Amino acid sequence: MRIENLAINKNGFAFDPTTGETFTLNDTAKEIIEDLAKGIEEKEIAKKLSKEYDVTEEEALNDVLDFKEKLKLYGLLS
Repeated sequence: MRIENLAINKNGFAFDPTTGETFTLNDTAKEIIEDLAKGIEEKEIAKKLSKEYDVTEEEALNDVLDFKEKLKLYGLLS
């Protein structure tokens, strides 16, 4: 997974040293990427997000899975 190599600053600016690409992340995207890079399962991430953002775990899980698909499109996840 290339997300493990991303350099992310506190403001959500991410740099991929493999390709030189940069990305701007909102707080939620930053949190999801950091958790995925740590190996945290999608359901655990969704549980945490549901409490933090007052949405159902199902909604949060759908958002996490959708975001993972976007990361795959950018080549950051396999």
